[in-house]
Amino acid sequence: MHLTRFTDLGLRTLMLLSSGESEDRRITTRTIAAGANASEHHVAKAVAKLSDLGMVHARRGRVGGLVLTAAGRNASIGWLVRELEGDREVIECGGESPCPLIAACRLRRVLADAKEAFYRELDRYTVTDLTADSRLPIVLQITTEGNLR
Repeated sequence: MHLTRFTDLGLRTLMLLSSGESEDRRITTRTIAAGANASEHHVAKAVAKLSDLGMVHARRGRVGGLVLTAAGRNASIGWLVRELEGDREVIECGGESPCPLIAACRLRRVLADAKEAFYRELDRYTVTDLTADSRLPIVLQITTEGNLR
């Protein structure tokens, strides 16, 4: 299964916010975009979805930035991926040109079961679990001014 860039940016955002909290650093959409080598627009869309889900709180203005909520710290990675990815099939059997084997095919069910097993495994972890070990270097180091170094 391949996750979309949108989901990737959403998860990275939460991880950066979680790791930055312990160092009391201001993290902005611009900071995340620079560190993830993504456009600020794409990161802003992911942040908007995370905000809608109650995972982050965005403050505007000169002293603004993103803050991870308690829900964001404790949400399971599986739940987050489900919410960010949407409930799409692993393989599209119908549509404009449906598969001729659709009536008797078992592949769709097997792939759906595998997808659920993937999510169940991710459900075992939270954002905090992914960033709690201070011995693990976080990909980005963010200065107190909110810049990358």
